[in-house]
Amino acid sequence: MAQKPRTSETDTSPTTGRNSGLNRRSFVRSAAATATAAFTFGAAGTAAAQDDYEVIEAENQEITVESGETWENKLIDMTTGQDITITTVGSDWTVRNIGFEGENVSGAGSATFGISDDGGESTIENVYLGDGSDDGNQSGTGHGQTAFWANPEHAGHIDMQNVNIQGFADNAVYGSAPGNGGGGTIHIDSCFAANCYVSHFRLATEGSRITNSSVLVDDEGYEGRGIWAWSPGTIEVENCQIEMNGHNSAIDAGANGQGTDVALIDSQYDEQAGIAEHDGSNVQLEGDTGTDPEAFIPDGTPTSAEEAALGGD
Repeated sequence: MAQKPRTSETDTSPTTGRNSGLNRRSFVRSAAATATAAFTFGAAGTAAAQDDYEVIEAENQEITVESGETWENKLIDMTTGQDITITTVGSDWTVRNIGFEGENVSGAGSATFGISDDGGESTIENVYLGDGSDDGNQSGTGHGQTAFWANPEHAGHIDMQNVNIQGFADNAVYGSAPGNGGGGTIHIDSCFAANCYVSHFRLATEGSRITNSSVLVDDEGYEGRGIWAWSPGTIEVENCQIEMNGHNSAIDAGANGQGTDVALIDSQYDEQAGIAEHDGSNVQLEGDTGTDPEAFIPDGTPTSAEEAALGGD
């Protein structure tokens, strides 16, 4: 991947811009701005049925998962060189057993998943995005494609479990926008993120947590922060391994003049990358927290697109 300059200690975009408002492809993508087919849950564009999962060829389509629906057991073929986006709306939806084969090709400033729950509890589990994003998904500001972007209007709760995200040109999970909006929470559990740019796990709202997860940076191209905590917080990080190999910051707290608190519990972080505290932020080390991280892919987290689509091993 192409070498990219390191980001500054704070986001260069104003609080009222990148982290708030319907600006991340206007909740993935404005339908008026694209001449692509819109799909609801269960529709699949050009798809080939398999015994245990469905193959969907990326053809610049948008799939919408609505309240109470489950979208599962799909292998997304990105080798077409085209795009696909998945948008969740309403509440109590489920996205699971989804594997992306090949690099994601959305343009800079876009996202593969746009997620939001308007007051209930929703679930994302067993998703593979480990093939990364195309080198073209970069911009002069250093921002590119995000894997998961949480809409600022997110007001409920989303559980993310066993998700594998690697090589994205922007945040792996951009979950901080609800901190300036609906105030919804996100729990990232047993997930793996590696070699992404800007940050790997980015959260903002009190009640949001990262548990039993790992971050790895061992590529000099996408040297994003390990965990980026935005206000208002507090963000809890428990039983996590944050192996940065000296790149950027393991924990970065606060941005754009707003501070937050982080509770780092029973976790290991890269001492050389260290902890950055901005704008009155505080990172509290609790329990058996130390500086000897060994990142790993948590049990049950898929390591290929087909494994994800099949629902596990």
